Amino acid sequence: MARRSTQFVCQSCGAVTAKWQGRCESCGEWNSIVEEQTAGGVGGGPGKAPRSKGRVIPLVGLTGDTKEAPRILSGLAELDRVTGGGFVRGSALLVGGDPGIGKSTLLIQAASALANLGHKTVYISGEEAVGQVRLRAERLGLAASPVALAAETSVEDILATLEAGPPPALVILDSIQTLWTEQADSPPGTVTQVRASAQAMVRYAKKHGTTLVLVGHVTKDGQIAGPRVVEHMVDAVLYFEGDGAHQYRILRSVKNRFGATDEIGVFEMTGKGLSEVANPSALFLGDRTSNAPGSAVFAGLEGSRPLLIEIQALVAQSSLGTPRRAVIGWDNARLSMILAVLEARCGVRFSQHDVYLNVAGGLKIAEPGADLAVAAALVSSLSGLALPANCVYFGEVSLSGAIRPVAQAQSRLKEAQKLGFDQAYCPDGNLKDGASGGLRVTGLPELGDFVAKLSASAGAQKAS
Repeated sequence: MARRSTQFVCQSCGAVTAKWQGRCESCGEWNSIVEEQTAGGVGGGPGKAPRSKGRVIPLVGLTGDTKEAPRILSGLAELDRVTGGGFVRGSALLVGGDPGIGKSTLLIQAASALANLGHKTVYISGEEAVGQVRLRAERLGLAASPVALAAETSVEDILATLEAGPPPALVILDSIQTLWTEQADSPPGTVTQVRASAQAMVRYAKKHGTTLVLVGHVTKDGQIAGPRVVEHMVDAVLYFEGDGAHQYRILRSVKNRFGATDEIGVFEMTGKGLSEVANPSALFLGDRTSNAPGSAVFAGLEGSRPLLIEIQALVAQSSLGTPRRAVIGWDNARLSMILAVLEARCGVRFSQHDVYLNVAGGLKIAEPGADLAVAAALVSSLSGLALPANCVYFGEVSLSGAIRPVAQAQSRLKEAQKLGFDQAYCPDGNLKDGASGGLRVTGLPELGDFVAKLSASAGAQKAS
């Protein structure tokens, strides 16, 4: 029998220490270290049995015949887009998201779609009873789908059930934090249990060619709870994002060994579940007010998908000594930088004004190419001049006031023309990419040139 040992594990980062201490030296969290009992040999602890002499493995060169990884189409085009063209056999995916955002709804729809195509799918819930999952399937109109369903949290029981029959094409475990294994004497959800359970399930998926989908809880700062080693063990990490005030949901790939990262799929939450959005740009611009000052359309890029997004800005006179700066959907520090560049390089003063910035539709943007659109919306709101309704903006603003080129400008311009826009402002360095059809593209070397054009338009409008 393996000897039991005691170790102290940080529940935030998974670091192991020899004794308890109030603060973890690895991640700096307080009161996160918990004593755990573990069997010898689990996680590299004491009492590990001596290994036999290893075998010699063959070494090969970089050249050779390599086949494309076999994939299974899920039946949901947006999900297939994020995964890189479908589920890869033998791969493991980790899906995270806020509670109630729709992770279970998305996965039960994917499982039903695959089952209807003739693939064996297994959905194992560790948080809900079988009756609750059946009720959700009935609400979504999926009760007739041949999905194998179970409610279990023991890893040994789950593996025994899966190995009793032919290997399934897809196994969904909801969620990884509820699983436990007899190999570790720790409560479910602890670092040791999550790591050991995930390792056992990933080993089964690799051995039998089954696609494994693990659902993960998220912490208050939006990161997947548990040890980061779980994210390293899986082949893809997907985040399901959204705002409770909006019906839009975005599935984002932050890691993918078989596809592009930062790829997104857009869904709309309806009374019958999640429906795919084939044209997200039209959805995000559907309720746009074109003649209001402070509104600019940003031609952005999420992964390989071009998106047109409305940037809204409100600049109002402030009576406070320190004016407010509020941002939703964009980086607060980058807004401060754009305001500083407008004041120092362009002579536009915001020191006596409150500034509010919002990305319409609940989308979160991290791309620096939105700098020009944000600057246009800010200057438009401050001057009270509405920007042209048929114009899009993109470009990165440097601290010197120069507008730097961005990637894949041609895709952005094609998306703008497809939705009826006929004018674009972009970096001067992107003019070599060429315009699309009848789209009139204006290159800007400096942010000051753009502010001068808006000032001239405002003066002409007041004169008339």
